[in-house]
Parts: sequence; structure tokens; C-alpha cells
Amino acid sequence: MQPFGCIYSQPVDKVFKALADSSRRKLLDQLHANNGRTLSELCEHLDMSRQAVTKHLALLEAANLVATVWRGREKLHYLNPVPLQEIYDRWIIKYEHHRLRALSELKQRLEGGKDK
Repeated sequence: MQPFGCIYSQPVDKVFKALADSSRRKLLDQLHANNGRTLSELCEHLDMSRQAVTKHLALLEAANLVATVWRGREKLHYLNPVPLQEIYDRWIIKYEHHRLRALSELKQRLEGGKDK
């Protein structure tokens, strides 16, 4: 059992912690829409200080959801979708199969009822 202070020791825990905040999700949405943005560009669409955005970006980087590249004097932020895909592959897809099967069975029953 992990001590309370070490609750976010696994990489996937950091991803879930990063996704738990709506401001960080907005930053990820911005990067998805237009990847490779500077801090100034990201701040334009958020109602928070540069310091707050910087802290959110640092947490996203720690979760490996954002990668940064220096281009001259500019620091560009890029979305890294790999951790999100890993979560999808590990947890979401196994529940999706059951849902799709249930929808397919429902469709077959409803279409079978129309023929009678």
C-alpha cells in the first residue's frame, strides 16, 4: 500500500490528475485544435494569469500530455496524445465492446419485430 503522499507515483495517475482540471482540459483542446502554440497564444483564450497557465502546462508536461520544443526564443507546446490512447486501450475499449454488442442485439430485435 502506498503512503498518502505518494498517491500519484504511477504515470497513468499523473494523466488522470492532469485531466481532472477543466482548465488543463481546455489547454489540451486548444493544442488539439492548433498544435505548437506559445504560452502567449494559449493565454489569449483563457481567463487566467500567465503564471497559472504556466503551472497547468508544467503539470501537463509531467503527465507527458504536453511536449515542448524551443524554436529560437519561442517555446512551443505540443499535444502528446499517446497517454490518452493508452488509457483508451487499457480501460475504455473493453467496455465499448459490450456496449456495441448490446446495440447490435437491440437493432436485430427491433428489425426482427418489423418483419412480423
